[in-house]
Amino acid sequence: MNDLEDRLAGSHEASDATAGDMERLRALLSRRADQHDVLDVAYRTLDTPVGNLLLAATPAGLLRVAYPAENHDAVLAALADRVSPRILRAPARLDDAARQLEEYFAQHRHQFDLPLDLQLARGFRRTVLEHLPRVGYGHTTSYASLAAEVGNPRAVRAVGTACATNPLPLILPCHRVVRSDGTTGAYVGGHDVKLTLLNLEHGGAR
Repeated sequence: MNDLEDRLAGSHEASDATAGDMERLRALLSRRADQHDVLDVAYRTLDTPVGNLLLAATPAGLLRVAYPAENHDAVLAALADRVSPRILRAPARLDDAARQLEEYFAQHRHQFDLPLDLQLARGFRRTVLEHLPRVGYGHTTSYASLAAEVGNPRAVRAVGTACATNPLPLILPCHRVVRSDGTTGAYVGGHDVKLTLLNLEHGGAR
């Protein structure tokens, strides 16, 4: 458990819990956190065809989607530093995000409809990320084209950096941005994951 869970687990109910009661304990802690307004970042994980994803959200919206390659523990530690240390595993708060991602992987959803918290991206990087949903399902654009579309044709490298540091991959589809020569380029989830997503969308595009 993280520090918040350790503090809340000092309750009588928590002290009586056994290892087999952990899920019930986490639900209790989540309810307590809601009641006492001490939960700033909720998180859960989700099994998908591209690995176990970490989802995190604030009351404002979905904050982070992280691949296994990013090290979930490191991501949570970074969120504690940059956003708030009041982090708790609270799956119910992310049910809608999880459902929409499952629909995406089942090829039943082509765009996401979720409130987003983009506080982890600022300046030009945020401008790039906000433009990404305009690259439609089953389509791609190049880093150079995207730079031109956001009004700075010379910022190709900066566009690549924005995609590489995207806190919400999949939701903000940086996997649809490829090199001008048609090769896929790098991806936060790994080259194979990027190919998987592009192939998934190509097969499900209408």
